[in-house]
Amino acid sequence: MKGKGQLYRDSKNGKVAGVCAGVAAYFGWEAWLVRIIFISAVLLAGGPFFIMAYIAAWFILDKKPVQNPSFGNMQSSAGKGWQNSESADAVEVKSKVWQSGEPPKQAFHDIVGQFDRLETRLRRMETYVTSAQYQLNREISRL
Repeated sequence: MKGKGQLYRDSKNGKVAGVCAGVAAYFGWEAWLVRIIFISAVLLAGGPFFIMAYIAAWFILDKKPVQNPSFGNMQSSAGKGWQNSESADAVEVKSKVWQSGEPPKQAFHDIVGQFDRLETRLRRMETYVTSAQYQLNREISRL
């Protein structure tokens, strides 16, 4: 189990109140597995106790805070043009069916896409550096 520090309700990914989705995110499991375990516990073990626990968790747990997506910041450096400072987002790949994370095929596809974008960017930079425009800008900067 990998616990992520704080237990929240995840109403964005939840079906009713987000309690099962929050528990799944906390333990690093898939939400469907936690829902099946909860429904099985209600039906087989003691319905009223688990239903009351779910309602209590609904009221006690805070909603998961909204995280801002990390976009690459475009910065202008004096005389150096535009630079894109992209942050490398770690891709968490699941190794077991019940774990949350990105499936390996999707992670591979995402990594290939990142390399394709980097290669395209590198080709544009090479084209600029070998152009006459670059030489002209360099001579003007030296004056």
